[in-house]
Amino acid sequence: MFEQFPIRMNLRTHARALAPLATLFALVIFFSIFTSGFFDLYTLNSVLKQASTRALVATGLTFVLLCCEIDLSVALVATLAGCQMGVLYKWMLDTGPAILSVTGPDGSITVTLVGAVLALLLPVLTGVLIGVINGLLTVWSRLPSFIITLAMMEIARGLASYLTKGAQYPDMPGVLPASANEGILIGADFELPYSVFVVGTIMLAAHFVLIYTRFGRYVYMTGGNREAARLAGVRTGFVVVGCLAICGMTASLGGLMNAGWINSAGINQNLNLLLEAIACVVLGGTSLFGGEGGIKNTLIGVLAFTVLDVGLGYVTWVDEFLRRSVMGLVLLSALLLNGQLAKIRQN
Repeated sequence: MFEQFPIRMNLRTHARALAPLATLFALVIFFSIFTSGFFDLYTLNSVLKQASTRALVATGLTFVLLCCEIDLSVALVATLAGCQMGVLYKWMLDTGPAILSVTGPDGSITVTLVGAVLALLLPVLTGVLIGVINGLLTVWSRLPSFIITLAMMEIARGLASYLTKGAQYPDMPGVLPASANEGILIGADFELPYSVFVVGTIMLAAHFVLIYTRFGRYVYMTGGNREAARLAGVRTGFVVVGCLAICGMTASLGGLMNAGWINSAGINQNLNLLLEAIACVVLGGTSLFGGEGGIKNTLIGVLAFTVLDVGLGYVTWVDEFLRRSVMGLVLLSALLLNGQLAKIRQN
């Protein structure tokens, strides 16, 4: 009887890690069997392209959830980043100084490399600043982070509306639509999107930070038991601010990537991004109670959620207007499963 105890404990330990992978495989098998045309290279290309924005935003949210906080402003921060980029780029084309835009012999105006870099860098810095403000207010006020970030969500919405006045901005640095829509041709039928390399680099860097740096260890300690971490000398307030700053940065990058994907920037974008990003992190098995999970989990969650989203498009008996309800049911199921697995591990 006692010889079976380690085996049971091992199964409990790996239950949370195996569940997301099993979910991903189950979704692929289900759609491959019950839909027509799902299991092909075109679908794989669609999954990779659609997963890019979600993966970027979910990466930052992973840091926040690991330290037992939440950021509800990510979708509007992403929208603000796209709008800020579009407005800046349009201004450079219209009235920007010579260092930012030049007029060719034929009268056409092009943005210089300096201008393109600024149009991409300033929105990202704005996202970091918003994350830092979220963190500082959360630590200073001792209010729940969801209250602070809920208010910041409305602030970001207002700023985006003020900048754009409701207009769409199709002009942007060429690197955005190229990285989001183009790729490396592999064989005759498959194109590996450049966005995979961008997202892969960022997720690898995030994984390295969480696993191999002191800050990463402090993130897990803060989320696991904040009071114990504080007594051990961890500056938990600094950790919370740092995680929310990272989340603001990745949200901005996700907004820029999405603007490049649809070749336009405006206020009516990323409407479902908050739900999608949280669903990806939760589906991956990162605990809502902090201290457990990681980037590998989030990657699996992003793939599972995107396979579900793309696969539902092949299911003829699911009405387009019901797809969001199905997504909500999946998120609810993941939340319930997450809670049950946490209880199993505690017993």
